[in-house]
Amino acid sequence: MSAVDLFQAARERLAEVAREGLGELVQPRRLLGIPRAPRIVPRGSAWHVGVLLVGEEDVFAVGDILRAHAEVRRGFTAESQRQRAALAAAAFRGGFDEGATVHIGWQRLDPTAVDGGAASGPLALVGGVPSVRWSASGGFAPLAGYLEERISLVRTPPPGA
Repeated sequence: MSAVDLFQAARERLAEVAREGLGELVQPRRLLGIPRAPRIVPRGSAWHVGVLLVGEEDVFAVGDILRAHAEVRRGFTAESQRQRAALAAAAFRGGFDEGATVHIGWQRLDPTAVDGGAASGPLALVGGVPSVRWSASGGFAPLAGYLEERISLVRTPPPGA
């Protein structure tokens, strides 16, 4: 089965599952010379399936994941915490609901190119089989089995998840 067909079948199985927001970090223009706070604006939605985001039409590689929150003043023990809080506030300013999961830094993939033998992000044709690299240091796994396992987890999460 081709990568395009596998993703179409995945969309059909995921139809009843909630999607997560895709966002893009935007630096607004200055207003009367005063810089405005950056925002993360909505760019669609997709199902989060492991290292992949499966949208209605497109497939994306996961980037960073955060939850939108209103901006609050607090002390941070690390600069990375401060940056993540700033991104969460930018998502809230951009129009995402409080607590909504937002994906930023995602990368659009081309399953058609994979079917033709080219690699696209974590997707590649390995031995004639569409495959996915599930971690940066991991090897490739057949895409069909990967999607099956991940969709099962999304549709029926384990207790306590």
